[in-house]
Amino acid sequence: MKQYFSDTSVIFGRAMKLALQNPIWMVISLMQPILYLTLFGPILQSVTQAPGFPPGDAWRIFVPGLLVQLGIFGAAFVGFGIIAEWRAGVIERMLVTPVHTTALLTGMVMRDVIVVSVQGAVLIGLSHLLGLKISPAAFGVGLFIIALLAAAFSYLSYAAALALKSEDALAPMVNSFALPILLLSGILLPMSLAPRWLQIISDFNPIKHVVNGLRAVFREEIFSRQTGLGLLIALLVVALSVYVAIEPSRVWRNSQICQGRNV
Repeated sequence: MKQYFSDTSVIFGRAMKLALQNPIWMVISLMQPILYLTLFGPILQSVTQAPGFPPGDAWRIFVPGLLVQLGIFGAAFVGFGIIAEWRAGVIERMLVTPVHTTALLTGMVMRDVIVVSVQGAVLIGLSHLLGLKISPAAFGVGLFIIALLAAAFSYLSYAAALALKSEDALAPMVNSFALPILLLSGILLPMSLAPRWLQIISDFNPIKHVVNGLRAVFREEIFSRQTGLGLLIALLVVALSVYVAIEPSRVWRNSQICQGRNV
């Protein structure tokens, strides 16, 4: 176990160093939610009285949705980086070392979680300037939920990248998977505004319950049932993502090592 944590910290340090050497990508991935915040957010102030719109401050409805969007899309495309490293031979060299396969992915996922968490903190800070008011406890719990989503989609992105090994295949796969999840989660507008049939379909989307839980956190209902459900689903999504990513990666590593021995 000690060796595992040591391997993970080494991979994390390397990944974090690479991210800090090229911080422009952190800024670029933050631009989309900031544009939504500044250009779309004020429109919500005029629709808060619409039938079906949840009561309360519009920022407490809109900002949690943007954070979920950041957590998903901020991590869903990290697989492009591992494809480039695989093509350059970096991944193969890592695979022949005694480093745990789980540590190889977890170290990079930790980097992605840190990056998304920093971006989320910046987004909440900017929202505060526009009128959002939340407590430090809500701030911390909200970032924790976003970190869980980032970890889940980061694991899935790396797993898909190692399986496909092609940017041309990864991009449409991520979009076809992530966009329906986001559209049926009510990130921009609550699903309570949607027709009944669409609300029923969205109930089967686990991310919708995470969004609702995060909105409950921003309403200072940290110990509510809705918050607990959202947190539980986020933890289950992470656990499922770890399993989906780790098991195929171990099989892929063993096959690569066997090919190397045969050569």
